[in-house]
Amino acid sequence: MTLPGHKRVTGLSGNEIFCLNKIGMRPGQLCIGNSVVAMGVGRGIGAGLSTLGGGEVSEVTNLVHEGRMRAFNRMMDEGKQYGGVGLTGVSFDLINHGGNIEFITTGSTIHSSSTTPESLAFTTSADAQQLYCQMDSGFEPLHFVFGNVAYSIGLGGNISGAFRKLARGEVPQYTEIFDKTRHLALSRLVANAREHKANAVIGIETTISYLMGTQEMMMVGTASRHPALDSYYSNPVTSDMTNEELWNMVNLGYMPIQLVMGVSVYSLGLTGGIFAALQSLGGGEIGGLTEILYEAREKALARIERDAEACGADEVIGVKTRVYDLGGGLVEFMAIGTAVKKIAGVTTKTPNLPPQAIIQDRETFIDVTEGSAFSMTATGAQSSSRVQAGPKAIIGTVLFILFILLRILIHNA
Repeated sequence: MTLPGHKRVTGLSGNEIFCLNKIGMRPGQLCIGNSVVAMGVGRGIGAGLSTLGGGEVSEVTNLVHEGRMRAFNRMMDEGKQYGGVGLTGVSFDLINHGGNIEFITTGSTIHSSSTTPESLAFTTSADAQQLYCQMDSGFEPLHFVFGNVAYSIGLGGNISGAFRKLARGEVPQYTEIFDKTRHLALSRLVANAREHKANAVIGIETTISYLMGTQEMMMVGTASRHPALDSYYSNPVTSDMTNEELWNMVNLGYMPIQLVMGVSVYSLGLTGGIFAALQSLGGGEIGGLTEILYEAREKALARIERDAEACGADEVIGVKTRVYDLGGGLVEFMAIGTAVKKIAGVTTKTPNLPPQAIIQDRETFIDVTEGSAFSMTATGAQSSSRVQAGPKAIIGTVLFILFILLRILIHNA
């Protein structure tokens, strides 16, 4: 592979370059890798059958994982040619090209201020401002890591859950599917970090998006080491705190222990649905819906509290909540946060963060057109009702393919 023609082109902002200078580094070149993938007939049929059963659709999970890895490795090849000590701000983007999906990975090389020969020592999802926060908190970046899972409710969940939907309360079939698949992405992220001999994954960002007829959950972060976490190599620490939050908590003597998630899927029930509809006509508070959403939140929050106690944490911070309308009177509530623990002797290298480490860059390029590109690392909580639309789309495709094959066989006969 030849070295690209552009020189002295970096994706780093002025604030990032200032932060790099504080830790003895300077900006390098912007690097890009890509891969275009298609489902194909064979995988499409397999995905359709997997979707019928519900849970993970491994054909989609594996296809998009492979596409991202190819794009990542090509970006790495470019980075190695440019030289530098690391790649920062590594992120995934996705563009739909008429049914074919292009995965794009971008990152910027960074160089040491010294004149000694350099080799690419680390990659990180953190931009240079975030990297400053991580390193000043005592974390050594090792490798960009990610974990993903594509999933659907499936016909099994719909059929068995349909009877439960007649009654008001939690629907365990749906809760189990969503809880299991969401934790699969996290477990794969941790396994990836363990491969790089890390004892922590920090700065985790979670994206939920509609992809190839399924819902996909993806987590990205930076596999790292911290001397205060030497006992966690077999089960690395996970944290979705922002890097600024991380610095503040470490400054106070707290370390992240585990990213915790709680899921609960509830149904208003047939009778409750009728009453809610009647109450809606009259206006005012919808008592049944108020109660059920409160109960769902309580169940999800109780589950993250239980997980925090199990890992020996002092408390859970930065809890974020999401509510998804699954359709058919079903509502999913998800809570996610980071369990932390106070550890003696832990603090930051410096007592204060420079303003440049926390200033958010203003966007100077505004595009309001209806484009087809979207960021895979941006917060995207699309309605999970598409999880139920996904199976229909894939099943329809499979049936169409089978119909065409049957016509060909009849014609040849």
